[in-house]
Amino acid sequence: MEPNEALGVAAQVAVALAGFAGVVVVFRPGSLHQWSPVDRFRLRLLLHNSICPLAYALVGMLLLTVKPTPLWIWRECSLFGLLFQLPGAIVAFKSSRNLTSDDFTAGSRALFYALGMLGLASLILQVINIVKLNLFWPFFVSIFMHLIAAMLQFVRMVLLLPEKE
Repeated sequence: MEPNEALGVAAQVAVALAGFAGVVVVFRPGSLHQWSPVDRFRLRLLLHNSICPLAYALVGMLLLTVKPTPLWIWRECSLFGLLFQLPGAIVAFKSSRNLTSDDFTAGSRALFYALGMLGLASLILQVINIVKLNLFWPFFVSIFMHLIAAMLQFVRMVLLLPEKE
């Protein structure tokens, strides 16, 4: 599969996941402001993990339209991904610290930290791609990681009963 095809598919999946977030908000009981803190946190994670891969894919597609294709294209894409993802990761980690033990069950906490470690590995891979590799696959790993995290959050929000205040 060529990078432009992979980026196009990733962008479509990211848009679909962001749209599913709207479906979750509409069909869950109660308004968004009545949701428990952990449910609102899950929605923020779902949106973050949908928006990031969409932005990465669009930047990659934009740079692929430049002719001749820049030699540094995947370094720049990884740099954009790193700079775009880092603030969101910091905000998510700080928001998770505001949740109490009652809000954050052991399974939720384990999943959050496991995905956080995968996200950190993805960030480190982006730095390696910027400094040394300049390849497509490390950049796409970041997109893939976000999409998997968004899918997990979507499934959790649909299948788990809403948390009570």
